[in-house]
Amino acid sequence: MSEKIRAERNQTLIVNEVEREVLTKKLITLSNYSSVSKKDILDKTIVGNLFDIIDKIPNNIADLIIIDPPYNLSKNYNGYKFKSLSHVDYLEYLRSWFPQVVSILKPNGSLYLCGDWKCTSALQQVMAENLTVMNRITWQREKGRGAKNNWKNGMEDVWFGVRNPKDYYFDVDSVKIKRKVRAPYKFDGKPKDWKETDEGNFRITYPSNLWDDISIPFWSMPENTDHPTQKPEKLIAKFILASCPKDGLVFDPFLGSGTTSVVAKKLGRHYFGIEMNEEYGIWAEKRLLNADKDNSIQGYVEGVFWERNTPSQQKKAKKKSDNKRNTQQVVTLFG
Repeated sequence: MSEKIRAERNQTLIVNEVEREVLTKKLITLSNYSSVSKKDILDKTIVGNLFDIIDKIPNNIADLIIIDPPYNLSKNYNGYKFKSLSHVDYLEYLRSWFPQVVSILKPNGSLYLCGDWKCTSALQQVMAENLTVMNRITWQREKGRGAKNNWKNGMEDVWFGVRNPKDYYFDVDSVKIKRKVRAPYKFDGKPKDWKETDEGNFRITYPSNLWDDISIPFWSMPENTDHPTQKPEKLIAKFILASCPKDGLVFDPFLGSGTTSVVAKKLGRHYFGIEMNEEYGIWAEKRLLNADKDNSIQGYVEGVFWERNTPSQQKKAKKKSDNKRNTQQVVTLFG
C-alpha cells in the first residue's frame, strides 16, 4: 500500500509494511466459532461483518456500549460504500442490528448512539424502542463546509440511553469542565465558586448536554488517522468516564480506527470492538500500542476537561502534573 506524502509536522497515523504484518496478527476473527466467551474477546479487535458476529457475543457483559454507525449519508469507508437511504429504510437498517447489540449490555449498563441532524430522529426512535432515553447530547463541530443555500452543519447529536433508569452507573464528578472565569466575582474579598491559579482564574462546573469544548482530530494531533468520520478521543472519554466504572468493559460494534478501544485503555477500562475493514483494525491496533507510551487525551488534564482553545494553560497544568508524578515516583523508590 503506497503511503501519502505528508508535511513534516503532520502527525497523522502511518503504518509501515513491517508494522502491518505484526499488527495483523493481533486482529481476531470469529468465523470458526459458533459462540465465544468474554475471555475470548476481552481487549481485542474483531474483524468481520457485524451481522455475522453479533449473535456469537455473550449477552449482558458490557458496562457501556458506544455506537458510531454509518450516518444516513453516502460515504466510502476505505472501499466499503454506504449509500444514503430513505428515512424508513434507514430506520429498518438500524432495527436490523440494534436490538442484538443492546442484548450485550449489562442490566445496569448505558449506551451512547451518535448521529447527525439528518438521521437523529431515526436514532431516537430505535433507542426508545429498546432502551430508556435519558438525554440528547449535542456537541459542536468547529470544522465543516460552508453552505450558500443552507446553514452550515456545525453540530452532531449523541443519544444517551440505559436499560434500567433506576439502576445505572453515572459518575458526574469525573466529567466536570474547567472553564475560564471572565468576570470573577468575590464575596468578602475572596473568590466565589472559582479559584485563582498560576494558569488563570477558573471554575470547575457540572457538564450540560451542550458540549462546545470538543476539537475534531486534524493533521497536527497524534490521535488523527485517515478515517473519514473519526470521533475525537475527548468526546469518547466523556462517555467512558461518566458511564463505565474502572476496570469495566466498553464495546463498540462499529470500531473504525479504534478510538473507543484506545480511550478505554487510556482510562483503565477493558474493551472490545468489531470492525469490518481490516485496514482500520490495523490502525486501531497501532493506536493501542501507542497508548502504552502515551495515555494523554487532548483537552483532558489533571482529571478535568478544559475548554477548547486553552492549550497553553493545559500544557502548564500537564507539566505540573508530570512533575508531581515524577516526584512521587522518586519518593517511592528512595523514600
